[in-house]
Amino acid sequence: MFRFRPFDIPAFAAALGSGLVAGIFFAFSSFVMPALGQVAANRGIDVMNALNRTVYTPSFMVAFWGTTVMCLASVVVALTRRQGPIGMAQFCAGGVFLIGCVGITAAFNVPMNEALAGAAPGTQHELQIWTQVLEDWTFWNHVRTGAALLSACLFTLVLVCARSGR
Repeated sequence: MFRFRPFDIPAFAAALGSGLVAGIFFAFSSFVMPALGQVAANRGIDVMNALNRTVYTPSFMVAFWGTTVMCLASVVVALTRRQGPIGMAQFCAGGVFLIGCVGITAAFNVPMNEALAGAAPGTQHELQIWTQVLEDWTFWNHVRTGAALLSACLFTLVLVCARSGR
């Protein structure tokens, strides 16, 4: 019989959230950014700025920040309740998301979004930022995608191993 312990809840929620966030980032990496790179720069810039303004929806905020909270809770659970390989996997799962998604978003993606939004339209400076967004922002988004997917996999492993008693 499956026994779901209360301290498994953060890992379960973080596994789901990490997978969802990985899917969102994957969509950007696999077709949104390539499509924006195929249209005229001014159109791509306008759409990217619109995306950056509209991303702040309740559903995305719950997915991203809710997962962040569950990853923090999972790190605490790993440090206080879980021992051995399962605890280490849970700690790493939370840490990978916190560093690879939240940290990279704050350090790289958001500053590039803000620079693009703040650039004077139609200037060479705006085009330089757009080129950086198409290359560097997309690279860091690939990293965020991989981090979220790895986090989801590790959280799933934690739950499977905890269930089997390993």
